[in-house]
Amino acid sequence: MIENNALLEQTTNGVRLLTLNRPEKKNALSPDLTRAVVDAVMRAAEDDQVRVIAITGAGDTFCAGADLSPSKNRERGHDTIETVVQLVTNIRVKCEKPVIAGINGLAIGAGLSLAMCCDIRIASSRAKFHPGYARAGTSPDCGLTWSLPQAIGHERAMRFLLELEFVDAQAAHAIGMVGDVVSQETFQTDLIAYCEKIASVAPLAARQTKLQVTRVGLPEDLEALIRDELKYTGRGLASNDGKEAVRAIFEKRKPVFTGT
Repeated sequence: MIENNALLEQTTNGVRLLTLNRPEKKNALSPDLTRAVVDAVMRAAEDDQVRVIAITGAGDTFCAGADLSPSKNRERGHDTIETVVQLVTNIRVKCEKPVIAGINGLAIGAGLSLAMCCDIRIASSRAKFHPGYARAGTSPDCGLTWSLPQAIGHERAMRFLLELEFVDAQAAHAIGMVGDVVSQETFQTDLIAYCEKIASVAPLAARQTKLQVTRVGLPEDLEALIRDELKYTGRGLASNDGKEAVRAIFEKRKPVFTGT
């Protein structure tokens, strides 16, 4: 059972809207919220009444990344690894319907990865993007080492991931991280209107288009890539520098790295 209705679902005019609903946690991805998104995407994929899936966040944040609180860290394990693999592959490959990210606010770390998994990204004018991972002393996961360079190129991806600077919506649009920026005041209306526009396309045309476009640049073994990412992410978080980085985040100070 998903905790406290942390994922909301609504269907209108062929659009299944999934809303991450942990605003008090900045919509951070706990293991069970990640599982809920995986399951919701596949339910929508199998529902003939749904033609487009949209993912957005409640409050002022799209998703602030993985939930790094101690209680949630204890929940991580093999099941979580498989859930993350399914999150990326279900959205980008197994779901034949267009999946659109409505980035209503801050997108950090795994939250950014979730957005980049989607086929199309629309950002609110107040949206901001941050890599997050290196700040926590580790490397990207959730498919970001593939999806981000595919969208913006190798060097821009490297710069973004290592410079650790916030990028606003207009700058993200300029480098191809998002496809459109709309006013904060009309964001929800504009997001749904765009999703309904895509939903009006012939379903077979949309499915076949996604199938063909997804093949371009798809890793030979996407699941293995995601598992490798998670292995390296875990190694980074378990290192002394990783532990120091997470402590520094919660203590709101600059970390002191030792290279171990």
